Amino acid sequence: MITQMKKYTFLVFHRDYDAFLESLREAGVVHITQKAAGLLEENQDLQAALQHEDELRRLLKQGAPDQLLQERDAIAQRIRDTQELAKQTAVWGTFDAAQIHALEEAGHTLRFFSCSDKAFQAEWGIVVNSEAGRTYFVQVTPAGEEPADLSETSAQPVTLPEKDAAHLAQEIEHLNGLLAAANARIGAWQLANMESIEKQLKEARQQIDWQRVQLSTNRLAEGALCLVEGFCPIDKEAELNALLEQSQVYYEETDPTEEDATPIKLHNNRFAKLFEVFTGMYGWPTYGEFDPTPILAPFYLLFFAMCMGDAGYGLVLIAFGLLTHYKKVNIEMFEGLGPIIATLGVGTTIVGFFLGTFFGMPLLEASWYPESLKHLIISGNVMGFDAQMVLAIGIGVFHICLAMIVKALCYTKRFGFAETLSVWGWVLLIVGGLIVFSVSALLNLPTQVTKWIIIAIAGISALAIYIFNKPGRNPLLNIGAGLWDTYNMATGLLGDVLSYVRLYALGLAGGMLGGAFNSIALMVLGEHPTWQWLPFLLILLFGHVLNILMSALGAFVHPLRLTFVEYFKNSGYEGKGQLYQPFKK
Repeated sequence: MITQMKKYTFLVFHRDYDAFLESLREAGVVHITQKAAGLLEENQDLQAALQHEDELRRLLKQGAPDQLLQERDAIAQRIRDTQELAKQTAVWGTFDAAQIHALEEAGHTLRFFSCSDKAFQAEWGIVVNSEAGRTYFVQVTPAGEEPADLSETSAQPVTLPEKDAAHLAQEIEHLNGLLAAANARIGAWQLANMESIEKQLKEARQQIDWQRVQLSTNRLAEGALCLVEGFCPIDKEAELNALLEQSQVYYEETDPTEEDATPIKLHNNRFAKLFEVFTGMYGWPTYGEFDPTPILAPFYLLFFAMCMGDAGYGLVLIAFGLLTHYKKVNIEMFEGLGPIIATLGVGTTIVGFFLGTFFGMPLLEASWYPESLKHLIISGNVMGFDAQMVLAIGIGVFHICLAMIVKALCYTKRFGFAETLSVWGWVLLIVGGLIVFSVSALLNLPTQVTKWIIIAIAGISALAIYIFNKPGRNPLLNIGAGLWDTYNMATGLLGDVLSYVRLYALGLAGGMLGGAFNSIALMVLGEHPTWQWLPFLLILLFGHVLNILMSALGAFVHPLRLTFVEYFKNSGYEGKGQLYQPFKK
């Protein structure tokens, strides 16, 4: 949910303004309304401060000045180049480059070649080594003779390095010492400077916030008065008012209007708070909208679990989430996400048992799984379709109907009932029609009764959609707008509902792939295994790790798609708000 805000307008004498801002910053509860970013960015002092902040942030992230990093990287590159050269040189064994040069100065010609073992002919030269199906040889031609021409053969000329592998190994050891020294210099620099840089970065951020507030201040009466606006959460209202009464500053306190750029502060329970990160990925709600997180949270959990579709994989996610949360596994991209990963794992485990899959094994066929629990597994057909697919579509219909109801309630709150008659007309037609058909089927109502109820719903909905969709407007324009809405609904709703089939398809695909890896592993194991246990375990481990990674990726992306496209579109959610960021130290 969204915390209620109060709008404040402050009018301060210019001599007292800096002290007043300092007191506001000490309190740390007021979100100052700032001017458009383009106007602020024109200020050169602010631009310089922002550039300084970026430099400090970059230095803090990379952990050392460019000069030290470039020195370390250059040494590391030399090590890689030398290691590659040593690998290429090792096939030639130990040699003395000085002796080779002495032979060449005496008039002998030495040429080095390599070719496949099968292609080599003894008259080509002296074999030095044979390795990995290739022969390495040297052609020695005495002074005054012409070397044999091997250009028409498969022999490939090789340039012999100045140093053999043993000398290159010594050079690599020396370079590793230089690399260790470079890393030590970086570590010493970090020890001496990182804390200071973090402090400078905090100060730079505070200075930028101060400059933004100063630039967002309206100067009145030839600069004698300073006017600034801000917002405060209602739970901090008493604290702020007490401060203002002590400072004897003139202020006005009002409720925000639709035109105000009111920031939002989310206030959700521990479960929904985990999923606020997904709301932020799309965009924060405006002050007049509903916070979508309380509805997003349970549905995303359900969608993720259905896309994973395997109870065993859920247990793996729980373990991984807990290990991440307690810093037993440190992977940067998952930092801080341990609780939500574990929560998604719990949902996947529960839903996986209802879908009947455990590490790719169908639980309905498992002799070890209790018969009493098998009755809870969703299986069989409904009207000729797989029950799990029907369930996915049913969830989609409910999700979209809920989105339409939320849209009607939200628009009514923001714009009034008269301005949202068309929205309510569609809710009545679609949601009301589904309810009537469902009740009629369950209670076996007379056909005539159902018919007249549907006619009444259709008539009322038609008036709201085509006649009264915009009060005071030309009826012909209203009819045209209603027809356009009808076209959009007719072409969009069916596609939206069918999109939820992915919940069934992804879960089915993951289960089938897991089962395929199980079958391959069992085929390798055979009936009387001995050494076959090792490949059996490797296939299971590799297969299920791969399947978990692919399933988790799909289970992360597709529920977001169903939320951001199908749900948000039908709920009218815009997500153009800004978060409450109080002016504070």
